[in-house]
Amino acid sequence: MAETPQHPGAIDGVLIASGKYHDIDFARLELLKLLAEDSHVRIRVFEDYANLDAIRNASFLVTYTCDVVPSLEQQEALRGWVEGGGRWYALHGTSSILRFLSNGLVDSPNWAPHLMETLGSQFIAHPPIGPYRVEVADAGHALVRGIEPFDVTDELYLSDTHAGLQVLLDAEFEGEATGFARSTWPRGRHPVFYLRAIGKGAVLYLTLGHCRGHHDMRPLMDHWPETQRCAWELPVYYELLRRGIAWSKEAETSTK
Repeated sequence: MAETPQHPGAIDGVLIASGKYHDIDFARLELLKLLAEDSHVRIRVFEDYANLDAIRNASFLVTYTCDVVPSLEQQEALRGWVEGGGRWYALHGTSSILRFLSNGLVDSPNWAPHLMETLGSQFIAHPPIGPYRVEVADAGHALVRGIEPFDVTDELYLSDTHAGLQVLLDAEFEGEATGFARSTWPRGRHPVFYLRAIGKGAVLYLTLGHCRGHHDMRPLMDHWPETQRCAWELPVYYELLRRGIAWSKEAETSTK
């Protein structure tokens, strides 16, 4: 009797894309196009973390947000999901909490320590968008194998670290993060791409990828003068996105 052919099963994922001061429409579409390159991936898309059942039933989670903070219940559920074997690919502003002070500066309050400990870091500030060099910190790791140091014009994330990180890419900075409450930064190296292991699962964080269109600074201003695409203009950024998505999908087999 002929054997019944085996077909790959569906790989269920969740994409959360929303937030302030970024062209979320652009980022969401680009990420969906990358996720659609694998016909077995089925994606549900949300603007926040409220649908915990969808996340719990997913093999992987991808987030591109800015100042979107889950409730404590949602933070605890996210931690439990990762610990149980889930893989979370966190992009750009996922670790941001932004509040404007009376003096006009932007503060990054520590209002969600449980979330930031899960992610491994919290965004604090960035210098004005400009060129900087991204270096390879762990050339032997599969996620960055063959990636050469590259120059990018983007937001260089200056963050507080809240857990042990396996840094894959980083960048050096010393100077002023103009406009932020914590503005002066001594010379140091800052993670750009890192892994944070938790239980049977892990978080993979890539800080690159700022984007903004003409209407994304409302209500602060009605019209932003330029369209910003930053790392999205570089083939290496899409390579890192694809590698991260491939890593995320491995949760489907690693938890079985």
